Amino acid sequence: MDKKSQKFLELYLNNASPTGFETSGQQIWLDYLKPFTDEYFTDTYGTAVAVINPKADYKVVIEAHADEISWFVNYITDEGYIYVVRNGGSDHQIAPSKRVNIHTEKGVVKGVFGWPAIHVRDRAKEEAPTMKNIFIDCGCNSKEEVEKLGVHVGCVITFDDELMELNRRYYTGRALDNRIGGFMIAEVARKIQEKKVSLPFGLYIVNAVQEEIGLRGAQMIAERIKPDVAIVTDVCHDTTSPMYNKKTSGFQKAGKGPVLTYGPAVQNNLLNMIIEVAEKKKIPFQRASASRSTGTDTDAFAYSHMGVASALISLPLKYMHTTVETAHKDDVAHVINLMFEFLKQLKSGHDFRYIK
Repeated sequence: MDKKSQKFLELYLNNASPTGFETSGQQIWLDYLKPFTDEYFTDTYGTAVAVINPKADYKVVIEAHADEISWFVNYITDEGYIYVVRNGGSDHQIAPSKRVNIHTEKGVVKGVFGWPAIHVRDRAKEEAPTMKNIFIDCGCNSKEEVEKLGVHVGCVITFDDELMELNRRYYTGRALDNRIGGFMIAEVARKIQEKKVSLPFGLYIVNAVQEEIGLRGAQMIAERIKPDVAIVTDVCHDTTSPMYNKKTSGFQKAGKGPVLTYGPAVQNNLLNMIIEVAEKKKIPFQRASASRSTGTDTDAFAYSHMGVASALISLPLKYMHTTVETAHKDDVAHVINLMFEFLKQLKSGHDFRYIK
């Protein structure tokens, strides 16, 4: 990875983009993409779209989602402690002792999820962290002090953790789900421009908002773009790390390549074309099965606008929805290359229907 890509990766992943508050991250993403694309647009809720060949009739989407899980201030006690509710699938069990950023109109207020010391807890009646007992301390002695800092009910809260590398092989940090996807689709656009590839169709590079609370941004933008094809990238679980059951979760391992998913929302002719490209270009890949829905923005695109040929290319991820989400560098490179090679060979107007 060159210095420009590395700088973008670090800036983009370290920036906070909680669900419903993705704007600052979207601006970083668009600023990076503008030199590689012809135009861009955004929608009312903040989904950002950069476009190559915007006048073409045949429309192809490559998509990731921009938002990260977070918390909302829900209640402030008279003593100045803050109780929270989830914004997305935030994990209450990892919260105690974590540092947080409370985002206010006055700027970021620092805080911590407090927790009583081990030697004052009754181990016979050990109380686990729950949404009822986790709380944030921002160094105030009263509700009035908290409010003077600009903190109020509805302020959004993110963990204070930044990107790092593990053993020069892995990226580790919060919100790889799925800003690493936003990075990958941006790199596809960059590669198209640098390799001087002339696409015969319109390419819509989509960074959707609000995936973590129900695919909402993808639903909105799919209806606006009305694409013919959609390739979605998201993360899936590395099931070889401890405490996973491969019989129920399948076998996917970080470092073994992108994961291609089978399921009703995945259009099989499109999936087979992606597999053919991977095999021809010797790009390693893995397979997974989805029961009913994929749980990703693939579902939103597939079932929009009278049906869109859609497929999912996933990045195997360790420790999803924690502050130490971990992805293998090789997998990131392979996802970028697979999307790029697929787009290079796709013909404008290709009809993916099963029966013609």
